[in-house]
Amino acid sequence: MKRTRKGTPYAVCIANRGYRVSLVVRRLYPVIPDKDAEQRGLVRIVDESGDDYLYPKKLFAAVDLPSTLAKKFAVAT
Repeated sequence: MKRTRKGTPYAVCIANRGYRVSLVVRRLYPVIPDKDAEQRGLVRIVDESGDDYLYPKKLFAAVDLPSTLAKKFAVAT
């Protein structure tokens, strides 16, 4: 996943098949960088539970937020 200019990268959920309770389509989620997971086609997401879990990368699209907006999202979480 691509990082924002500073801080946590974000991704938008584009599909939630099999994860309807944990993920909401079109919702923005913080991504925790995890090189091992990425090599396996997974991404570590802080989901609706507030905890981070591994999900298939194909369920998300990376979002490059301006640093000012990323800071506001970081404060809200």
